[in-house]
Amino acid sequence: MQELDLKFPTCPVRNVLARFSDKWSLLVLVCILQNGKMRYTEIRRSIPDISQKMLSSTLKHLEEDNLLVREAYAEIPPRVEYSLTETGESLMLAMRMLLDWSLQHFQEVTQ
Repeated sequence: MQELDLKFPTCPVRNVLARFSDKWSLLVLVCILQNGKMRYTEIRRSIPDISQKMLSSTLKHLEEDNLLVREAYAEIPPRVEYSLTETGESLMLAMRMLLDWSLQHFQEVTQ
């Protein structure tokens, strides 16, 4: 393993993990991973305890970080779909072990 520079602001781990390790980002990414392309309302229904404002903000940040792509269709009414980018897909491939671990150890950790 390559030695890491853990000093801020040059630490790759700190700077990359901060992009998706907040309360909602990983949940949004998992939701889209499980369902493929999704509209805003579908994501909101899948994560009912997220506010509209927080979902909008999270989607915007994930798009800025090249983890999601937002595709707008010129229709009436307008339609917007979100999907994972290649970078987002590779992240979720790497996160698969953590997700599986979370499912397996949920009871032990949350007691």
